[in-house]
Amino acid sequence: MQEAVNVLCIKWGKKYGPDYVNKLHNMVGRHLHRPFRFVCLTDDGEGIDPAIEVKPIPMVGFDEFDQRKPWTFGHGWLKLTSFTAPLYDLTGRTLFLDLDIVIVDSLDPFFDREGAFVVIKEWDKKDETGNTSCYVYTIGAHTDALEHLKNDYPASVSAVRNEQEFITQFLARQGKLSYWPETWCRSFKRHCLQPGIMGWFKPPTVPEGARIIAFHGKPNPPDAIAGVSGKWYRRILPTQWVADHWQ
Repeated sequence: MQEAVNVLCIKWGKKYGPDYVNKLHNMVGRHLHRPFRFVCLTDDGEGIDPAIEVKPIPMVGFDEFDQRKPWTFGHGWLKLTSFTAPLYDLTGRTLFLDLDIVIVDSLDPFFDREGAFVVIKEWDKKDETGNTSCYVYTIGAHTDALEHLKNDYPASVSAVRNEQEFITQFLARQGKLSYWPETWCRSFKRHCLQPGIMGWFKPPTVPEGARIIAFHGKPNPPDAIAGVSGKWYRRILPTQWVADHWQ
């Protein structure tokens, strides 16, 4: 029997409701064919399915985070708490997934991939920056990133815009960063929408080879299902495949 793996997500504030956690758990259950623990770190577990392991966002010994200073709620910064050790009783290989994704194919290859920290290559950046909507790592392997953040603050964050720039640039300097195959993780806005006027006549499509579709910015999955783009200049027809998977 295969050793159990971890799937980890985090929810804070009011941006995403418990339905995002519950639907992510359901999608993982359909697309991961090995034993796993699904854990949600959160400041509010109300409405989350009892089948999901719910744990408080951990204290990491950094006052800015532990006191939830306003800046830590933006740009994904609290995701860095996933690198603390110990992280409750979690050990071993762990796949972190953002809440605003749709899983359309098997997740097993993500656990078969070797590497200290494997992440999406950020689509609109030419440097080493990764997109942390989906990354795999080993619990406890990157505590030095949190130490650097804490000990050198505020200089440690002065040259980056967000959490994903901080962690991927830090690990790139150590030679520990690698990327998923390009086709595995795609952007709904960049890779699924029809170009130009075709958006009025043809709904978005799933790119060939995609396993995860990331919904960064607008629209979110329920918007895509309803055909609401969130931008006046962009037309999106109701997208049935999002409804089929995001449940």
